[in-house]
Amino acid sequence: MRTRVLGDSKRSMETRIIKAQSALNEALAVLERGGLVAIPTETVYGLSADASNGAGVARIFEAKGRPRFNPLIAHVANMNMARQVAIFDPLSEKLAAAFWPGPLTLVLPLKPGAPVHDLLTAGLGTVAVRMPKGFASELIGRLGRPLAAPSANTSGRISATTAQSVARELGGKVDLIVDGGQAAIGVESTIVKVADGNVLLLRPGGAATRDIERVIGMPVMRGTSGKVEAPGMLLSHYAPNARMRLNADTVNAGEALLAFGPRRATGSENASSTLNLSDAGELTVAASNLFEYMRRLDASGAAVIAVEPIPMDGLGEAINDRLKRAAAPRDGD
Repeated sequence: MRTRVLGDSKRSMETRIIKAQSALNEALAVLERGGLVAIPTETVYGLSADASNGAGVARIFEAKGRPRFNPLIAHVANMNMARQVAIFDPLSEKLAAAFWPGPLTLVLPLKPGAPVHDLLTAGLGTVAVRMPKGFASELIGRLGRPLAAPSANTSGRISATTAQSVARELGGKVDLIVDGGQAAIGVESTIVKVADGNVLLLRPGGAATRDIERVIGMPVMRGTSGKVEAPGMLLSHYAPNARMRLNADTVNAGEALLAFGPRRATGSENASSTLNLSDAGELTVAASNLFEYMRRLDASGAAVIAVEPIPMDGLGEAINDRLKRAAAPRDGD
């Protein structure tokens, strides 16, 4: 099905795009009939379905080409809904109070009888839960049930931070795209597992690890069992078609350059195209631009994208995590 973008008769796309200000009722109707809606969140755009609807959740996996062993996040509107899904202890309650709504996902024991389909948890005894801001929160509140909402992209590819990127990636596979402008944070949520009085980092993201440590008053643990316990843990992820070369201090002829800060790598004049994540070296700006700039440089046709070094402070940890996964060897490499 090809339908025009609402309010613009000169453009057509495979899935209709509606501005967030007027999309709530139509998005709700799509979800209630088991459909898929791409929605804006403060992190990235999510591909959402009613988390209690098995057919809807299955459509997410189908649309994304996502492995079914890779669990999804249950997005909730309030703590009452969160407590219907997961079992909270004092430590997880403290984290929720400090960071929700916001870019932190908690992996907690699954509550018996939780209103989420087994596909969402990939058969695990735990569930990933997040409380988003803005349009997503209002939509979940109106639905009255959690939403499953992984990033609105093909599995393993660059995440979408604009409605237009969603349309290019998933047009025709989604019933509706809600346009809330560019995502404010630009990288996915931080995911931590809370168990046995400890907090284990599963994926760095929009909530800085140091801020989490400040709240809980102890170090966040690192290192995992190697099992996929939450989204974004696959080695190869967020990948462009081009090969990524990280921490580049030189640029070879014909490479695209993903720059950072005011100083350039040697040979930057050789780059076929250049985009700077932040001219001033601001990590919040860099995170917001990361996926869109990766997508643009990939579209330039360069075989290799050289990436200048980015510090590990604050959001830099999440940025470097995404870049490392984007650069990881893929099947067939």
